[in-house]
Amino acid sequence: MASSSNPPSPLLYACIAHNTTLLTEHTASRTGNPSSLPSLILPKISHSEPQKLTYAHGDHYIHYISSSPSEYSSTSNPSSPGGLVYLVIAPQSFGRRIPFGFLVEIKNRFLDQYPASSTDFGDLPAYGCAAFNSTLKQLMHSYGSTESGKQDAVKNVQAEIDNVRGIMTENIERVLERGERIDLLVDKTDRLGEGARDFRVRSKGLRRRMWWKNVKLMALVAVVIVFLVYLLVGLGGYLLHGIIGYYQGPNAAPACQKSTGAGQDGIEGRVLYKGVVGAWS
Repeated sequence: MASSSNPPSPLLYACIAHNTTLLTEHTASRTGNPSSLPSLILPKISHSEPQKLTYAHGDHYIHYISSSPSEYSSTSNPSSPGGLVYLVIAPQSFGRRIPFGFLVEIKNRFLDQYPASSTDFGDLPAYGCAAFNSTLKQLMHSYGSTESGKQDAVKNVQAEIDNVRGIMTENIERVLERGERIDLLVDKTDRLGEGARDFRVRSKGLRRRMWWKNVKLMALVAVVIVFLVYLLVGLGGYLLHGIIGYYQGPNAAPACQKSTGAGQDGIEGRVLYKGVVGAWS
């Protein structure tokens, strides 16, 4: 509860939890019983990715920052700090910049006191970090009631904005670099496509030339075969005719003869009915 010597802080309630287990909290004002709200909000918070969100409840804003295991991939147990939630409740009239600046500060202070690399937050019982309550109280008063604290909160928010801007710039540079790589791959793909088309054209031309060459070779072989067959047939006929003529020559067996007497001119004739030789005496 706020001290009577200090003005009440617009930051009404703050806590740090692991999933739904409260580790530390402080209530600056009992008005409206703000400490009952975290039990409604914490089960709805997702840790699949880091979040910075605000819920509206009546005249109050419930601001929170939730961690994600992806933020602590270098630790041995990323799910332990990845389940942390930093929450604050303030009037809507107080805006968002100072509450989120306050949340950034308590996150940094909390992890300095309880390092993520050596603390298993999942094994801690409820209010297992109660030693941090006094720090919450001091920061709630400083950031809610003093000008210096408000300025620090604005600086924290600005630093977060600059950090996000740097991340976005880095991401954009990676996208641009990836775009250049994609353009390079597209260019290489186009060149490979052109090479493949040229290869298909050349291969078709080569196949056509080889086909004509085979056709010409087959035609030449056919002509040679026909010529050889013609030559063999002609030579065989000539030899056969010679053999037949040889066996039917003058030394052949005598054929039937027909004798005639002497003619009026005293000429005796003899006719061979077979053969082609005739003698006249």
